Amino acid sequence: MKRVVLSTGGTGGHIYPAVATAQELARRGYGVTLLGQKGGMEERIAAEQKLDFFGVSAGKFSRSVSGLDPRQALKAAQGLSQARSFLKREKPGVVVGYGGFASLPGVLAAQSLGLPTVLHEQNARLGLTQRLALRRAQKVGTAYPQVAGLPPARAVMVGMPVREEWLLRQEALQKLGLQEGPLTILVMGGSQGSVALNNTVPGILRELFSSAGLTPDDSVQVLHSTGPRWLADVTPQVQNLAWYKPVSYVDSVAAWSAADLAITRAGTGALAEAAFFGVPVIMVPLPSSAEDHQRFNARAVQEAGAGRLVEQDFVNRDLGAAVLECLKKETRASMQEAALRRSPQGAASRLADLAERHFRP
Repeated sequence: MKRVVLSTGGTGGHIYPAVATAQELARRGYGVTLLGQKGGMEERIAAEQKLDFFGVSAGKFSRSVSGLDPRQALKAAQGLSQARSFLKREKPGVVVGYGGFASLPGVLAAQSLGLPTVLHEQNARLGLTQRLALRRAQKVGTAYPQVAGLPPARAVMVGMPVREEWLLRQEALQKLGLQEGPLTILVMGGSQGSVALNNTVPGILRELFSSAGLTPDDSVQVLHSTGPRWLADVTPQVQNLAWYKPVSYVDSVAAWSAADLAITRAGTGALAEAAFFGVPVIMVPLPSSAEDHQRFNARAVQEAGAGRLVEQDFVNRDLGAAVLECLKKETRASMQEAALRRSPQGAASRLADLAERHFRP
């Protein structure tokens, strides 16, 4: 059987696109293995999705002036050796790297063995690990038409692979335990949640609807995915608000199928899902994101007319006004159209095409 290895890990934004691509390649008859950090989130997700997985050590790069911690350097070296041994044995025709420190051992090991490598850059600015692998990579599939730091000749626009599934709105609302009448706002801080959004959004929305004279029980409801660690912190903030439902984790297909508006970070995974489902999004970029990529992502979405950018430093001042603006029917309709124009539908297939073009039997 023809084999492909997808090197990924670290965050859902790196892992779920690999899962979507793996499923597409499997439909085409390829044997696919996800390669990532042993014990990382990617190992759990691969098991849930019934995908083959091989785990290696992975050292995390530091962007401080002190450079790479020697202990992390040792882990990275061990991971590279483990990945080389695995790739020698499996002999894949191509290795696809999805960025993030956990993907680097597999990609660099493949390149050291002379195997073809294709990269997927999910952000609007080329990340550190992708820059390290760029010189010997065949091509880079991108999620944005322009990627800062990436020569256009090296890029192929493919989009951000997502789960291309959806539910009827009524079915999604029932699955989530929500009402059918009110407009639904989704608050999501990424696969692990966001402390900043958890601490600010409930109070801002409570005050906003009160001062605006709205009656959320009848017209608006909120579904807030807090992240597993933070549910107990958010619940006391909203325990007296029948229209505000915090949950530790939510099925993304159901959540996006039900949402009319979303408040999120600006990771490309969430923004791609918002586009696929045509949901306007208010983005609060993570200030500490690597290479400041979330701000680049948010600007690209805002310039496309599909969202509004609110800086974290000014979230208490600006978020309420952005929500009120996006609740206007005309504004929301315009943003929905712009979001759908950015839909990544077919991205997994296009990235699989790119991998096939560089597959070496």
